[in-house]
Amino acid sequence: MSTVVNVRGLRMKYGATEVLRGVDLDIGRGEIFTLLGPNGAGKTTTIEILEGFRKRSAGEVNVLGADPERGTKAWQAKLGIVLQSWRDHPRWSARDLLAHLGEFYDDPRDPDELLAALGLTAQAAQQVSRLSGGQRRRLDVALGIVGRPELLFLDEPTTGFDPEARREFHLLVEKLAADDGMTVLLTTHDLAEAEKLAHRTAILVNGEIAVCGTPAELADAVQTQSRVRWLEDGQERVQATSDPSQVAWELHRRFDGPVPGLEIRRPSLEESYLSLIGRAA
Repeated sequence: MSTVVNVRGLRMKYGATEVLRGVDLDIGRGEIFTLLGPNGAGKTTTIEILEGFRKRSAGEVNVLGADPERGTKAWQAKLGIVLQSWRDHPRWSARDLLAHLGEFYDDPRDPDELLAALGLTAQAAQQVSRLSGGQRRRLDVALGIVGRPELLFLDEPTTGFDPEARREFHLLVEKLAADDGMTVLLTTHDLAEAEKLAHRTAILVNGEIAVCGTPAELADAVQTQSRVRWLEDGQERVQATSDPSQVAWELHRRFDGPVPGLEIRRPSLEESYLSLIGRAA
């Protein structure tokens, strides 16, 4: 897998306050990568540096083969950016705005296909200012991918989505990564969403990457234990363990066959995250 984002020793200071303290990061092509962290951890600053919106204090940053501080217009056209809020062009219709912005790209996506993919066909002729919060958020995503970007930044993308729209959006992101090879960098406070979508997750704490990997690798690194449940003598038994397979095997031998009510619950991304943040606090 080729590397789309390569960061080494990234530092950022605002006056005497050091927000980023030597961040290292690699993101591969076609990867859905999530950046998590509590408020003030440095997520927004990191993303803005990668997008070319903010100059860093120190370190090496390479995004799509270029330093973001010196990115050309051709380089910028390879990025798709969905911010938390965007309120320009309120009088344009959703379709007209999408079609207009598509004219700035060499190979834009069809606006009607995008609107259909994001559940906005019925709102195509509606003014942007008259869209609901969830509809406006879906239009933001459409605007972010109309130019077929190689790297898509999604900042809290599903805020305001209902469950069905959220599921459809997840399917769209997975399709973009799998079929088009688009790399997606997602920031979210929805840990269930991160666990569902991300191939890998990095957790930023106090300006440093505390841990990075798949959900299972994060659980191992944080040493969050699994829980094994079973029924014995009419009562539920629970054992916390770092090796649930071994516990299940020992139970199988003890019962000399199937274990009543056996359930193995491995730690979720949320549990690993909260454990790590709790230790940092």
